[in-house]
Amino acid sequence: MLTSTYTLVALSVEQTTVRSALQSLVHALHALPGEDGVLAPGQAARLCAELRQVVDDCHWRKLDKFLVPALRRNTEAADGLLHDLEQISRAAADALAAAEACVDAGARGVDRDGFQEAIERCADALRCRLEREEHELFPLARSLVRGEAWFAIANQMLVHDAVARERRGAGRRGCVESIEPRHGRFEPHGHGQGHDPAGAEFGRRYATLSLLH
Repeated sequence: MLTSTYTLVALSVEQTTVRSALQSLVHALHALPGEDGVLAPGQAARLCAELRQVVDDCHWRKLDKFLVPALRRNTEAADGLLHDLEQISRAAADALAAAEACVDAGARGVDRDGFQEAIERCADALRCRLEREEHELFPLARSLVRGEAWFAIANQMLVHDAVARERRGAGRRGCVESIEPRHGRFEPHGHGQGHDPAGAEFGRRYATLSLLH
């Protein structure tokens, strides 16, 4: 019980992060200046890039990497809900593609109404998925996933976090080592790539519930 509680709380933190990013993005969308219903292409492109990052972050969550595969391995009772979540993800991907098409078509100015509708449709789909995960998937997982499976999920998540911290630490050390004092100032100093502490499997894209197909 404690293991399942820890796991679901950790997953909820990721939910909060995605929801906050969506809120900030929609606020930025409404604040974009535009004349005669037209947005500057650069502004629209930047917002599209931010939305794609949110979509990618949603796809890489621990929920998709660890909890969903465990549900698929241990029970078929969640198949209907998982299918619904896949459909919501496809809707979000389609809306993102529509927003990007608006940017591509607006070399001299992006149609604000079409672009805003596509962005909001994508954000609404992602919010819908978050809501259904929290109110349907989490309770279902708590009732269906057994103790040993929860322990395995929690262990995978701990290893994932440890590897991520090690990678961040290696990145910071690399930044420090890439400069050295020379004649009273710092200049770039190249160095070779280090061993990847995560191994070939880290960052492997899981097909389950993929947002982008």
